[in-house]
Amino acid sequence: MTSIKSISPKITIIILSFLLMGSMASAQNFKLLRYDENYEFLKDSARNFYENLKFVPLNKQKDVYISFGGEARYEYVDFNNEDWGRLNIGHNNFLLQRYDLHADIHLGKTFRVFAQLRSALQDGRTNGPRGIDEDQLNVQNLFLDASLWQKEDQKLIIRAGRQELDYGSGRLISVREGPNARLYFTGGKIMYTSARFSIDGFAMMADTINTGVFDNKISKQLNLWGAYSKIIFPKAGNLDLYYLGIKRNESVFEEGMASEKRHTLGTRFWKYGGGFIYNLEAAYQFGHFGSGNINAWTGSVDVGYSFENIKFKPTINLRNDYISGDKNKNDGSLQTFNPLYPKGGYFGFSPQVGPVNLIDIHPYATMDLLPQLKMQVDVVFNWRYSLDDGVYRPSGSLNLPGSASAERYIGTAYLANFSYSVNKYISVVSGIQYFKTGAFINDIIPNSKDGVFFNARLGFKF
Repeated sequence: MTSIKSISPKITIIILSFLLMGSMASAQNFKLLRYDENYEFLKDSARNFYENLKFVPLNKQKDVYISFGGEARYEYVDFNNEDWGRLNIGHNNFLLQRYDLHADIHLGKTFRVFAQLRSALQDGRTNGPRGIDEDQLNVQNLFLDASLWQKEDQKLIIRAGRQELDYGSGRLISVREGPNARLYFTGGKIMYTSARFSIDGFAMMADTINTGVFDNKISKQLNLWGAYSKIIFPKAGNLDLYYLGIKRNESVFEEGMASEKRHTLGTRFWKYGGGFIYNLEAAYQFGHFGSGNINAWTGSVDVGYSFENIKFKPTINLRNDYISGDKNKNDGSLQTFNPLYPKGGYFGFSPQVGPVNLIDIHPYATMDLLPQLKMQVDVVFNWRYSLDDGVYRPSGSLNLPGSASAERYIGTAYLANFSYSVNKYISVVSGIQYFKTGAFINDIIPNSKDGVFFNARLGFKF
């Protein structure tokens, strides 16, 4: 029987052929969520081979059409002293691959079907694939859109089925683009958009992810629900307001393991572009953990300046995060913040410290070394917010219990990242991170070691 891994190179050849044939095509930039792309603008234009894939009319009026797209991504990872030597693995290098193919079917102005297959593969990791590394083949997106109402720049759409979600800065709800296996949910969403205001309301189930072929298990309970809105203030910036709810049967914190029902109220005020840039966000959480109450919060300030009229177009930023941790282990109540479904690289492209029970100071800068080559350098200083709580992974799961240590400083991460766009379809990304352990890590892990991470990624999209 032909394996998924042997089929993958054949898919790559097909994708590369599409890229070469369409290298001169003019079209929109690819979106993080591929279902956000719309190629209807090709309707009345002469099309080359590539553009014929992006817009395939199915009737004479050309209001029924299909669009095809896909991706292939290859990544080499080299990690030395993962978890600061606690696992005694030492040098650990492995390969990651990701492939997807999608079809976007528009049935007039009222209905639309989006379907996407994705394959995430891992080879060579000493301690086996993580949940973020491998999901050999699954249906990543399969949903139906129905337009309920449309008037000028306003529209109301309902969506039902399997779908990816990504909101705001990715602090709480992210598609998780950095890791190899992206997140998805199954459920319903209603979306209203206008020129300066948009709001989504949704109710979702999170599947159990397994590493095989079509073996993910559909959840039978509501895991995630809420509403996310954005208001645009011309020149001033953008304001996000949101409510998110989650329910989990077994959540693990240093406080213990219990069922969790948590509500999050949050806001974000942000502006990107030339000149002064900022991203300010705060969220409060309440609910129940077992028989106890939840009282948690986070606040983040990220301010900087973009020098768009200077050579290399540098930007400089300073970020500071406060994220609550539990005040008293085993007292029944919980003050540990839950990041819900965060993106894996929120505090660096491969962080070892997650956004839980944390204080960080994070200066960083970017520079366009060439029009196609961008560089970013970061330094992240990490402390525990509460001495009675531990250090958590980027996913939000507990990594190192900490109530036995009186030390607060976790360590310092030094990062450098380079991204090169060969053209619109092909990109190369590479980065290195050095994590210098602090007093807490040295106290908790005997003979702890500094961590070094390197990756190189080649990506193709069409």
